[in-house]
Amino acid sequence: MNQGFTKDEKLKSRKQITNLFSKNKNVFSYPLKFIYAENKKEGSQEAQLLISVSKRTFKHAVDRNHMKRLIREGYRKNKGIIYDVLNEKETGILLGIIFVGKELIEYQQIEASIIKGLTKLKVSIKKS
Repeated sequence: MNQGFTKDEKLKSRKQITNLFSKNKNVFSYPLKFIYAENKKEGSQEAQLLISVSKRTFKHAVDRNHMKRLIREGYRKNKGIIYDVLNEKETGILLGIIFVGKELIEYQQIEASIIKGLTKLKVSIKKS
């Protein structure tokens, strides 16, 4: 499996983002909240990702961007967890990862949270 994070994997469409937040199925793994909506498979991409860090919590853009980079890297390394299930079901997913923590945390904690959250998400996708 390719461990890159390509332009096609980023969720940019306003229509799809609205769709993601209107269907609003979620999984929680502190300090991350995973919001997802099943979608038809777009091209070769099974999943499209949106990452959000609150401006209210982190006033400086440097801190917000740092947290987004850590989340993106953790997802990039561990996205294979859900890609197996999506290939099996031949479906796609819109995924939003929202950082809900109140302070900056280390990469190891974020990666552990991502692995835990993606595993919960995998179980949830299998059920539906």
